Amino acid sequence: MIILPSAYFGSTEYWSALVQGGDDVVIDLGENYVKRSERNRTEIMTAGGVMQLSVQLAHANRPRQPMRTMKIDYSKRWQHQHRVAIESAYRSSPYYDYYADRFTLLFEKEWRYLADLNHATLEAVCAILKHPIPRISETYIVAQEQDTDLRDKKRGSTFVAEPYIQVFSDREPFAPNLSIFDLVMCEGPAATDILLKSKL
Repeated sequence: MIILPSAYFGSTEYWSALVQGGDDVVIDLGENYVKRSERNRTEIMTAGGVMQLSVQLAHANRPRQPMRTMKIDYSKRWQHQHRVAIESAYRSSPYYDYYADRFTLLFEKEWRYLADLNHATLEAVCAILKHPIPRISETYIVAQEQDTDLRDKKRGSTFVAEPYIQVFSDREPFAPNLSIFDLVMCEGPAATDILLKSKL
């Protein structure tokens, strides 16, 4: 089994595991929230290099909060920042005109819970990749020795991304583990093949 956390868009490593794992993938909504993780962060490539986008959360510093209860904070205009950054970074990408509207809609709604926003990003990307939505567990999953558990980033990563042409490849080196957003905007329908060729 491959165990994934709920993720804000998710990285190419995350999506490589999801696509390669097939029916053996489960997303764990029963875990506690982990700060400074892809549960509420994603990275994109801009003209100035890699930029991190974070969803603002209410009371994110409280320890041991269930992921399912994490509420989004709209006191800062993080949605506007994300929308502008993505448009600026990807409007010249090959597939921006095909997919931008699907993602723009996600920034126009005020989601109460992070898990619901993340599930909406999951649905949007699965639709583009024509991949079924994986199983969701509402209770914590205890990983077995044979399982691949991607919830804990401290475990270290052996991920090797299949290279592709990124928007600013003429001035920036290849960034191997950006948001799935980057891969989709740059490669469109070929994204699935790249995820399958990447090594976990």
